[in-house]
Amino acid sequence: MPYRLALTLGLSLLAVAPVQAQTPLSVVATIGMIGDIAQTVGGDCVAVQTMMGPGIDPHLYQATARDVQTLNRAGLILYSGYGLEGQLGDVFARYSERVPTLAVAEAGIAQEDLIATDDAYGVDPHLWMDVSLWAQTVPAIADQLTALIPDCGPAIAANAEAYQSQLAALHGWATEAITSIPEGQRILVTAHDAFAYYGRAYGIDVAGIQGISTQSEAAIADIRQTADLIVERNVPAIFVESTINPRTIQAVIEAARQAGQEVEIGGELYSDAMGDAGTAGGTYIGMIHSNTTAISGALGGTPPTLPDELSDWAQQWSLN
Repeated sequence: MPYRLALTLGLSLLAVAPVQAQTPLSVVATIGMIGDIAQTVGGDCVAVQTMMGPGIDPHLYQATARDVQTLNRAGLILYSGYGLEGQLGDVFARYSERVPTLAVAEAGIAQEDLIATDDAYGVDPHLWMDVSLWAQTVPAIADQLTALIPDCGPAIAANAEAYQSQLAALHGWATEAITSIPEGQRILVTAHDAFAYYGRAYGIDVAGIQGISTQSEAAIADIRQTADLIVERNVPAIFVESTINPRTIQAVIEAARQAGQEVEIGGELYSDAMGDAGTAGGTYIGMIHSNTTAISGALGGTPPTLPDELSDWAQQWSLN
């Protein structure tokens, strides 16, 4: 359903009486990276639905009639903010008049930690790429859940503390993995510019063929510029993304080959969405683990053994 029609449907129902919180609390999250935190922290006290599943690009997403029905039944709406969800941010602002609604990145992450951009976004919204930053959304989500379902407060607090310990360990592991790449080969070339926070956090140069948004196609000049960089830096591998059509990557590979530089596809990275539910990549920890393993391995590094704090997670997904 077109965005405007879905918006009209949603706003036409905003006069309904405010939703009364109950357990399990119905939580609607826009992206998996938020939904996974809400489910992990909320445990049995929440039932989480994610609007944008695997392979879905939030920059281009338009609400459907089913989304509107889901939002109207929600006890809590969680979205990232900072323009990630595009015009849907206006929809959530209106829903906040009757349903508890939280822009988790805007609520949890300090302004001074943001990467400014010179486009319509103003800031880079891909904050989950830095685990230490994304971990700052955990208390904001936990506090919101506790306010709505206070009987679950002790369990939520315990879950949040345990999860933050896991994320701190994950951040350290990712740092060690990227540091294992020979310094001259620490350059990450991807389809679009979603990895700036990752590069800043873990010490690797980043180049995206497209900009932060995927609303427009990469230009021929972008492809040539990226190919020139690959030749100049002798880049051994570049990466496709699970939410982006790989044709621009193929075009860059061909342009680099014509310039005398052979470059391989180092693997598929999760950028704006996680993997399939029921898989390791369908968790936020798994998203970062998969990306970092692929990046470090393809660029000449060696991913270290996962720390003890992540042993239970690794055992759950048979990654020991």
